[in-house]
Amino acid sequence: MSGKAPYGLVAVTCAVIMVVLGVLVSGEGPAGPDELAAKWVERTFGSANGLLRLLVLPTEAYVLIPVAAIAVALCLAGRRRLEAALTVLGPLIAIFANSWVLKPLFDRWKTTYLAYPSGHTVALVAVLTVLVLLARPGVATAVISVVGAVVLVGVTIGMIGLGYHYLTDVVGGTLFAIAAVCATWALLSRAARRREPVPSDG
Repeated sequence: MSGKAPYGLVAVTCAVIMVVLGVLVSGEGPAGPDELAAKWVERTFGSANGLLRLLVLPTEAYVLIPVAAIAVALCLAGRRRLEAALTVLGPLIAIFANSWVLKPLFDRWKTTYLAYPSGHTVALVAVLTVLVLLARPGVATAVISVVGAVVLVGVTIGMIGLGYHYLTDVVGGTLFAIAAVCATWALLSRAARRREPVPSDG
């Protein structure tokens, strides 16, 4: 993965869209797309709570932490310390910033808790984004991206069906997680380049 890729631009773009969406739904209940998504999930999955709970399983800490730990171990084994740092810092920064800053800032409630952006989505997508960035370009990146997209669709259906979140909460969480991880990688790469010794002439 190259630090020269436009990760900063991706981060800014996703962050801007997330903020605009957050302003639109701030302090509000379901928006039009949220109602349409909820009706579709209810019509399609009905009261299949067992399936819906299974769909949200990938967002749980006891699933995500082992995945991230394995990724860190593989990076360290391959002497990819910068990537190992990204695997730890990217998701942590995303999760804490979302919980402590964004949710109170946008103040959107779902029953008794702040909902935008979705914290479960942020955790999942942050780890998935790290895995995409760590993967070798080509087939590996494509496979992880496709599998991650399928998992995210399932998680979205599960959280809407169980009444945990609105569709727009999940979209906002996805955008912020990508932004946070890409920004973290851009900053880590820049710091690493600054530490590189300057080649002497001659």
